Amino acid sequence: MRDAGCSGAAGGGACGDLIRIAVDVADGRIAAAGFDAEGCGAMTAAGSAVVTLVQGAAALDAARLTPDRVSGELGGLVPGKRHAAVLAADALHRALGVAARRGAIRLAPQPRRTLVAMSGGVDSAVAARLALDAGDEVVAVTLELWSDPATDGERSCCSPQAVTGARALAHELGLPHLTLDLRERFRAEVVDDFLAGYADGRTPNPCVRCNGFVRFDAMLELAGALGAGRLATGHYARIAQAPEGPLVRAAVEERKDQSYMLARLRPDQLARLSFPLGSLTKDVVRALAREAGLPVADKRESQDLCFVAGLGGADFLRRHGGRRLGRRPGELVRRDGTVVGRHEGQHRFTVGQRKGLGVSGEEPLFVLAKDARANRVTVGTRAELATTTVPISDLTLHRPAEQVEAVRLRYHGPALPCELSGSELRLREPARAVAPGQAAVLLRGDAVVGEATIAGHG
Repeated sequence: MRDAGCSGAAGGGACGDLIRIAVDVADGRIAAAGFDAEGCGAMTAAGSAVVTLVQGAAALDAARLTPDRVSGELGGLVPGKRHAAVLAADALHRALGVAARRGAIRLAPQPRRTLVAMSGGVDSAVAARLALDAGDEVVAVTLELWSDPATDGERSCCSPQAVTGARALAHELGLPHLTLDLRERFRAEVVDDFLAGYADGRTPNPCVRCNGFVRFDAMLELAGALGAGRLATGHYARIAQAPEGPLVRAAVEERKDQSYMLARLRPDQLARLSFPLGSLTKDVVRALAREAGLPVADKRESQDLCFVAGLGGADFLRRHGGRRLGRRPGELVRRDGTVVGRHEGQHRFTVGQRKGLGVSGEEPLFVLAKDARANRVTVGTRAELATTTVPISDLTLHRPAEQVEAVRLRYHGPALPCELSGSELRLREPARAVAPGQAAVLLRGDAVVGEATIAGHG
């Protein structure tokens, strides 16, 4: 199996043990499996056990394999050797993930088969539980998007640690679990754009971009390969059905609503999606989790971007952005050009920011604009922030322009009445802190009818 294309490796930590598992998948079954291990005898035994257990098995049955079952196949490993079963199982699941990503696992369509996106948190766990309770055949998937030893993997929804936790949770529910390793794609589509945006003086929204260009495309492609009738996620949003095509709609609980982050989802994607938590409150979701005995019922939520978790935005930019996002002293100026202070780099600020300016005036000062080329930050009063025109770019509409009634200019920001005129939004009341690079989510009532990128402050 040395030349097998679908393989996964694990190990290399303090113990020094390494293992690689390879699989060939044909007609939805493991046609062949092999392993290569270095380290203690338990590691070799665990690799042999995994190959024995999955040889000839249905791919989804192999995706249920747990370290406990590997250990049981060996008659039970003592605690000091159990890591061998953990590593062997992890290597297998990485191999299955490669097979899934490359389309080697293809199953006949089953309308009641549901693919559930699992992050290891309470929301996705309840989404899976609801699908099971409805009688669906459920398969779980987790995306591995980012791996950086400087970040806190336990607080991220897409780290290697998150994958391991989500897999264990899926197995506890009796579900097959697959992992899609999209780290290269995520870096190219999301992180590089994030870094370039800050270097150019913008404040990009990576979550909107990830959902629109990486996450849902990959999971829906997998759902198709698995013959799943739908993809369910734990997002707090609803789907409004209409003859012209479905639209993302706000969740019942306003403070949890994630429709802004899902604004780039297309109608053809929404037709295959389900957001079962959109009509529930967070308190109800946690109560359902407790009732079902889910171990994550009271797990805390991360408030960080997944790829900066525990590191912080400024440190992330410095670590990954190179010289252009390192320390770059520049001027703080008023609109008339008067220099009022110094800063350490325009990328450290966003339009509307008040804290951290290091200057004071008769009135509180805010960031009004940034000039990336000159590395200059313009500050002024709250009144100077106000604008009633918002330039936009990269406009996508799911309904005619005349149906646009309001716009949300930032996550959890208010819906501002407006009209769309070409490449400009005309607001009926002033907006403040309009940051170039953020998403402008266009609304009719509580439904998303389009989205664009804020191109300027107006």
